[in-house]
Amino acid sequence: MVSKQPRKQRKGRYNAPLHIRQKYLRAPLSKDLREKYGRKSARVAVGDTVKIACGDYAGITGEVEEVSLKRGTLSVEGAISIKADGTEVARPIHPSNVIITKLELKDEKRKSRLSKK
Repeated sequence: MVSKQPRKQRKGRYNAPLHIRQKYLRAPLSKDLREKYGRKSARVAVGDTVKIACGDYAGITGEVEEVSLKRGTLSVEGAISIKADGTEVARPIHPSNVIITKLELKDEKRKSRLSKK
């Protein structure tokens, strides 16, 4: 990104290809995970346990149910909105508003990527 203009910064994020959008889905790790892996953040994946740090649902701890690359949000178990007709809908949460407390390490590539540093 070359321009400083906010409108061009936003346009760059919204029109970014998927391999670059993955970088926007990183969230900070909890203190014990920071010490264990020697890094401050990691990409959020389905199955990770996160704690919502700020917003209307602050303090809720739950498992990540869905990660949307297109919208740049995630759905956390327990963070739901109730619509006017009574149906429950998952509330989209930005990854910067959560702290990863437990990692899902079934994927061997992810496990090796975390322990590289």
